Amino acid sequence: MKLKITILFFVTTFLTSCQGQNSKAVVQNLDVKNYAERLDKTENPQLIDVRTPQEFASEKINDAKNINWNGTDFVAQVEKLDKSKPVFVYCKVGGRSAQAADKLAELGFKEIYNLDGGIMKWNASGMAKPSSDKLVGMSPDEYQKLINSDKKVVINFGAEWCAPCKKMKPYISRLQEDLKDKVKIVRLDADENKSLINHMKIDGLPVIIIYENGKETWRNTGFLSEEDLRKQL
Repeated sequence: MKLKITILFFVTTFLTSCQGQNSKAVVQNLDVKNYAERLDKTENPQLIDVRTPQEFASEKINDAKNINWNGTDFVAQVEKLDKSKPVFVYCKVGGRSAQAADKLAELGFKEIYNLDGGIMKWNASGMAKPSSDKLVGMSPDEYQKLINSDKKVVINFGAEWCAPCKKMKPYISRLQEDLKDKVKIVRLDADENKSLINHMKIDGLPVIIIYENGKETWRNTGFLSEEDLRKQL
């Protein structure tokens, strides 16, 4: 009797494990090149931008449809799509779209492609087609004047929606005050300075760049602890 129960337990565990793996297997995280190629080869692709309507209005990949992952009707909207055909998702840097992709798999979509690095990687790779010559935020010339200083200059690019940026914000603000006589620390919002972000080909957030005499000497993309930043300063 114990042997039968043991066998039944292992069979049940195996089947459950396999079902979980199958649901995940339909999601593929692709880099910009492979994402673009797959998108191009797909007839009438279901391309979904899962960012907020405000983000979508400011920039998007051509022919994308906006279905906000953080909206109240995400599931209702994606249920209108064809689950038997490929669906492509992206967001700003890949976090929200990865969550959305997993949800689509859970809902029964068979073929899901997530853009690794999001639209920031897409733009930085040169895939974006300029929609306008309008300057958004600081110009490259203004930025150059900002970093030309007899002090060491630290630029922190972040965004309100970026969780690691929010985590770093308190200590960045504290360092701005503590080191103001020795180091010039400037926080810049990536969404408010899109022209500069594209010009510098910044493809992730948060970003810390250190300059000395107008020349870049160190850069970090992703979360950075206060201790590690202090080591560089």
